[in-house]
Amino acid sequence: MNTSKPKVLIVSSMPYFQWRGSPIRLGFDLLALTELGYEVDLLTVPVGENRATPGVTIHRVGNPFGAKELPIGPSLHKLIFDVLILFRALRLVRKQRYAVVHGIEDTGVIAWIAARFGGAAMIFEKHSDPASYKGRPLRNVVMTLYRWVEHMVMRRADAIIGTGEGLCDQARAAAPGKPVFHIFDIPSSLVEPDEQRAAAIASRLRAKPDELLVCYGGSFAIYQGIDLLFNCMPYVLDKHPQARFIIIGGTAEEIEARRVWLRNHGIDAHVTFLGKLPPDELPHYLAAMDILLSPRQAGINSPLKLLDYLKVARPIVATDHQAHRMILDDTFAMLVEPTPPAFAEGIGWLIADEDTRLRYSATGRRLIDERYNFAEYKRRVSSVYTSVTSPE
Repeated sequence: MNTSKPKVLIVSSMPYFQWRGSPIRLGFDLLALTELGYEVDLLTVPVGENRATPGVTIHRVGNPFGAKELPIGPSLHKLIFDVLILFRALRLVRKQRYAVVHGIEDTGVIAWIAARFGGAAMIFEKHSDPASYKGRPLRNVVMTLYRWVEHMVMRRADAIIGTGEGLCDQARAAAPGKPVFHIFDIPSSLVEPDEQRAAAIASRLRAKPDELLVCYGGSFAIYQGIDLLFNCMPYVLDKHPQARFIIIGGTAEEIEARRVWLRNHGIDAHVTFLGKLPPDELPHYLAAMDILLSPRQAGINSPLKLLDYLKVARPIVATDHQAHRMILDDTFAMLVEPTPPAFAEGIGWLIADEDTRLRYSATGRRLIDERYNFAEYKRRVSSVYTSVTSPE
């Protein structure tokens, strides 16, 4: 009797592990699959923290140019890594008998080639809308080409995973008849916030006892609304000098550029940068805050930060954007127009209204307990894999 576990090859060009949405989600994919009884090989780039996961073997391609970081979105380095990943994937499927090859984002085409070469089922996981990465003309051409390749891959996949309903709709339009599964994001960490630790963090961050901590946590990518965030600060501080902005995330270079901007506007003393925090520390820091911010301006998938925010039961100010409306509504979040004055007004409203802050805090947490949790995430991963390994 053969009792060996089914083998899975996951292919990804994102740094693993790194503190941002897609690598965090990849970590939950690995954890869910191992708990479901699969033996997993992860093929990825030579960038990121070496994080061990029981039941997972990590294969990293070479690093011919000594890269330490990879930007979000397309880049020349990522293209070169994709070529290296393709050749390594073909070697792996020659040596191993995989039941499934699972490709994420731009490595979907690699997963499709490897799956067909190795006689495996192929799953494509879609995290983003290519339109979110538009910019200069050359970049737009690259993203148009990527969209064409992505559509081709989806039409050939055995199953498609979308992280948001909007992305699932895109997949259904591009690949009619293909099974599309919505597996939403969950909070970045399975650790629950510790209120005592949160109180100690809040006390340390406040320069004055009456300050209110207003926090943004996430990357400094333009589509996240980082410019909107900083441009609203002078409006807020003009009327509410007791506000202290706390920024979690960003590279050293990104943070320094924003420090210069803040000094030029004379408000640098009201902003504290914490840099990137380990995901398991994040719940304690977010629980220390009084108001949490999501200034998202582009994309159709909901920001992972919203779930981290809801988990710690703190009030949220967010732009009135479709990506936010998929999770939030006006009954438990302040949704405002995506302009600096409007965003500042929403923050100011919550600063001045403690009752509303408390009401928003209590309502949001229920979504995590009832829907956006790891047990439901794992159940949905199981459904996808069952559909391709044990089809009716």
